[in-house]
Amino acid sequence: MSDTNNKPAVGIDLGTTYSVIAHVNDNGRPVTIPNAEGDLLTPSVVLFDGDDVIVGREAIKARATELENVADCPKRQIGNQVYDKVFGDRRYPPEALQGWILNKLKSDATRVAGQFNQAVITVPAYFDEVRRKATQDSGFIGGLEVLDIINEPTAAAVAYGYHAGWINIAGKVDQPLNVLVYDLGGGTFDVTVMEVSKDNFRTIATDGDMRLGGQDWDQRLIDHISENFKSNHGIDPRQDDTALGKLLRDCKEAKETLSTRSRTQVECTCGSSSFKSEVTREEFEEMTLDLLDRTDFTVRQTLKSANMQWADIDKVVLVGGSTRMPAVQEMLRSLSGQVPDNSLSPDEAVAHGAALRSAMLLHKSSSAFRPAEIKNVNSHSLGVVANEVETGIRKVVPLIPRNTPLPVVSRRVFKTHRKNQESILVQIVEGESVDPEDCSQLGRCAIWDLPETLEIGTKIEVRFAYEENGRLKIKVKIGGDTNKAFRYEIQRPNSLTEEQLSSWREYICGPEA
Repeated sequence: MSDTNNKPAVGIDLGTTYSVIAHVNDNGRPVTIPNAEGDLLTPSVVLFDGDDVIVGREAIKARATELENVADCPKRQIGNQVYDKVFGDRRYPPEALQGWILNKLKSDATRVAGQFNQAVITVPAYFDEVRRKATQDSGFIGGLEVLDIINEPTAAAVAYGYHAGWINIAGKVDQPLNVLVYDLGGGTFDVTVMEVSKDNFRTIATDGDMRLGGQDWDQRLIDHISENFKSNHGIDPRQDDTALGKLLRDCKEAKETLSTRSRTQVECTCGSSSFKSEVTREEFEEMTLDLLDRTDFTVRQTLKSANMQWADIDKVVLVGGSTRMPAVQEMLRSLSGQVPDNSLSPDEAVAHGAALRSAMLLHKSSSAFRPAEIKNVNSHSLGVVANEVETGIRKVVPLIPRNTPLPVVSRRVFKTHRKNQESILVQIVEGESVDPEDCSQLGRCAIWDLPETLEIGTKIEVRFAYEENGRLKIKVKIGGDTNKAFRYEIQRPNSLTEEQLSSWREYICGPEA
């Protein structure tokens, strides 16, 4: 594929349990790049082995013997100030742990794609602004310039669009298709409704659960086996790191086995005792039915937000390794009345879509596919906290409702409530409740140098500019005779400073990064 800058078009699915990196090859096709171990999927696990930091397969193996040294699935804690385990008397921010994962992906991929430092990274559609910014910071720490943050279901739809001929030069879509993307990964769940045409991918509605994924199905098996063991031996293997590490691995394998076989056995060993439990697929589906029902509820809510019925959906696309569970496919078949499309690898689809997006952003010319416009929506409402005039009660005033097409600029005018007011506090929140305590606090904008003798009722205009990648910028304008304007980018209490980001990048990538 000819290109004036010769930069590889790289996309990364930074997953909870596994991560995948892909590029667009010389023929214009998205291709997964194997890691140094020859695997297409790299476990999102970090092992601290003395002074060495190991990512991937060896880190997973260490769960069974060195669980206390293993940082498992840091994506679930992204946005927190520190990861919830201590390694060698040191605490690490989740961004640094993800930085190590991204750095391995980058280092391994250069063997195939050549040198690069730019990539598109995906996030769950339901990630809020804080987690998107933290993911972008992870990319910087890992030695990357993040071209774009793209939603995982959107990336998957782009990949399916390519392989199905929707965005191929030779392909043809006579009329737009409504596509529902059901994305059940290892640690997060998203559902997105999109309108797809030959040159446009437009998100209509999205919803999700950042605390629901294949790990929760694994945990039900772990708890079931542990309770059986406890009943027979009086010992809880979950309290023993070595036993738990092995149980984590074996229950995940048992879950995968139950996707193809009707029954399996899991042997649990703790100390000098061992016990073998048989689990049938029927038992497993019964013990996890409430988890499946949570995805059912989210799907229904997303269709409602999109103002659609199942009859309006032309295609149901499966993404994420956990969609291999028969119960998931049967539920969607029953709900939609159609066979869900799993023609593309659910593990690789997101990375492939991210690579295609990267090619579009880098203006890669190719006879294989045409550039397509991608339009997303915001997954959470954004607003500010204001005092109600009549009651004085603090409540959230929304500026950008959820599922608003991006990018968007929204303004709202407030008024000062006392004469000669000296300061203004703009508190930015994210969520669907009118109660500020039920929403996520994104940050505060304090303005102190207001003009003297400010009249009561002076207009204060708050302007939100929400970008396609889910990043928010704020402008506050003081009315009256002053017309002063203050631009503001959110300072989050859990965010790393520029100095900390640079320090972590040098620590992980070396001084020349």
